[in-house]
Amino acid sequence: MTTNLSRRALFGAAAPAGPALRPFGRHLAFGADPATQVTVSWQVPGKVTGPYVRFGTSPSTLGAPVAAEVRPLESKLSWQHPEEHDFPPHAPATYTQYFLHAKLTGLTPDTTYHYVLGHAGYDPVAADRLGEVATFRTAGASGAFTFTAAGDQGLGYNAINGASRIADLAPAFHLALGDLSYAMHEPEDKPTSEDFEYDARKWDSFFAQNDVVASGIPWMITLGHREYEKFYDSTGNGGVRARFTMPDNAWSGSTGIYAWRYHNVGFLSLDSGEVCYRFPAKLDYTAGKQLKWIDAQLGRFRADPAVEFVVVYCSHSVYSTGDRYGAERGAQEKWAPLFDKHGVDLVLTAHNRLYERTDPIKAGKGTKKTGVVNPAADGTTYITAGGGGQALDAFYKKAPESYLGHVNDVTATMKSYKKGSKTPTDTAVTWSRVRYRGYGLVAVDVVPGQLTVRALGEAGDQVDEVVLRRG
Repeated sequence: MTTNLSRRALFGAAAPAGPALRPFGRHLAFGADPATQVTVSWQVPGKVTGPYVRFGTSPSTLGAPVAAEVRPLESKLSWQHPEEHDFPPHAPATYTQYFLHAKLTGLTPDTTYHYVLGHAGYDPVAADRLGEVATFRTAGASGAFTFTAAGDQGLGYNAINGASRIADLAPAFHLALGDLSYAMHEPEDKPTSEDFEYDARKWDSFFAQNDVVASGIPWMITLGHREYEKFYDSTGNGGVRARFTMPDNAWSGSTGIYAWRYHNVGFLSLDSGEVCYRFPAKLDYTAGKQLKWIDAQLGRFRADPAVEFVVVYCSHSVYSTGDRYGAERGAQEKWAPLFDKHGVDLVLTAHNRLYERTDPIKAGKGTKKTGVVNPAADGTTYITAGGGGQALDAFYKKAPESYLGHVNDVTATMKSYKKGSKTPTDTAVTWSRVRYRGYGLVAVDVVPGQLTVRALGEAGDQVDEVVLRRG
């Protein structure tokens, strides 16, 4: 993996393809069937020919090369803030990033595969670079498993620590809950500004930083408002489509909206930008298509005898008392009734950079304060897990923290924005059960009939636990 990328390489200056251009930033994703489908994605710092993946069930039995698709992404220096970046005097006006993707299908379930990346002039197998061989594992038919989730990772030492914690837990997969690289970011001198600046090269750092975990553990992403990059196409999704390959099976052309099943859990990734009143750039952009698909797909999951639990993940907090962004009223109005209708068990979000868990909620009201949750009777549990690494937020109106060993139950205040309003509406709520202002992640342990949801702090300490058990 290349860890010291020169500006010359990043800006796409002329350089011969070959051994000098090492693959970096490996990241995996499942297809709609995680038992048989995995996509291997990576970057190279310049143009190469014949990129490929070789894989097999042992390092000594790697098969023939599988060709990768190259998705170049051109960005302009003029998109970046001139006062924040010290550009080289001979830097070109544009630069190109090269993202590569190889879809592996027909895999054997419940199997560990070894893989290695190469291209014309660079063959790590022939060069005996066995240290570049990584592994992944396909899903089995059933059995216990653990997955992790966190959002708002960004870059830096807190983000690196979070990635290391995920790797240490060795989950079956990780849910990355939007606002991923912070390539779209607030000006340094205006940390609360909504007039974002952009640096596409932060994605290089993001992928390099996470290679330690994403090279072996699939990262299933959902889109946050910082993934809306209006520079590449009219949808704002062009950059995402170049960098990632998710199942995206809601309809032809959907991006970040998809469904899949792992053992006894059905998962839905949603684009919450469509129901965001505060940042309306994508508001109603699918003209109701996503809403209809959610209703239909949740119905399909509930009709599937293999699905016990349904987990929805998106970026914007549906219910939260976070100070920075609050709760998303659009999601409460449009999506929560469908979650109630189909008995969604767990909703995982981020956006607010903190950890918060609600009591189970039905029709906007908390139903149960303590004990094991029976989602069928009690409602949906909503979690905000935005402590992935970026600078932390506070709770609205200075609501005190309340977590394992430090319980402080209070009536908190939720702020939300009505459609078309720039002024928040305050609502007193009693469902804010756990509030923790720290870095960390969520780990969900799954066995037949039960989800055990744990929140872990940056040192691995447990700050929350709730059990969801279908009666």
